[in-house]
Amino acid sequence: MFKGRHFDQSVILLCVRWYLAYNLSLRDLEEMMAERGLKVDHSTVHRWVAHFSPQLLERFNRRKRAVGSKWHMDETYIKVRGQWMYLYRAIDSLGDTVEFYFSENRDLVAAKRFLRKALARHGQPEHIVIDGSQTNHEAILSCDAESRLRQRSRRPLKPIRIRKSRYLNNRIEQDHRRIKRRIRSMLGFKSQASTVVILSGIEMIHMMRKRQARYAYNPSPSIAEQFDILAA
Repeated sequence: MFKGRHFDQSVILLCVRWYLAYNLSLRDLEEMMAERGLKVDHSTVHRWVAHFSPQLLERFNRRKRAVGSKWHMDETYIKVRGQWMYLYRAIDSLGDTVEFYFSENRDLVAAKRFLRKALARHGQPEHIVIDGSQTNHEAILSCDAESRLRQRSRRPLKPIRIRKSRYLNNRIEQDHRRIKRRIRSMLGFKSQASTVVILSGIEMIHMMRKRQARYAYNPSPSIAEQFDILAA
């Protein structure tokens, strides 16, 4: 994973973790590394984040524990190049992150892509809470029908129950805020591709804080310890 890198693995992991987890800019990290006697350009840190975040997330997902059968689904706004784009997210009744999906558009196609991704990874929930969005309602009905048509079990799956409630969906709106708090201190996203990568890393940190992965020899590792385990 780190073969051929000029800097030591510990330095790379430290910069990636600090950037994703805390309200630091790339130039902040450049200065902090300089104080430790390391000359690391801020653009190098950005390349590390872009390269290693997807790999770490893939390894994290292999250890991710199962989520609950009641999901809360919603989307929030993210600005890229001065334009509003959308981050679709779902959490379960315990607050654990189910899935996330970044989209340029907020429409039926995007909602269905998000749900297909969530259903493929976690299976079918018993019910989903939404805030009243008709588009999300239609997406759930469509993806649920597709899922039940593909299932091969002799015992037919029950349809997903849909509940529309702004009050009940406050749970995921609160969860959005933790993601957007980290984004707010950044100088803004310049491209959709880099936004996808950085958001995936921020979501991974958020799941680490929720203890959503299983580690054989350490039931409650710190974020730093989780990074070391995933990079091993």
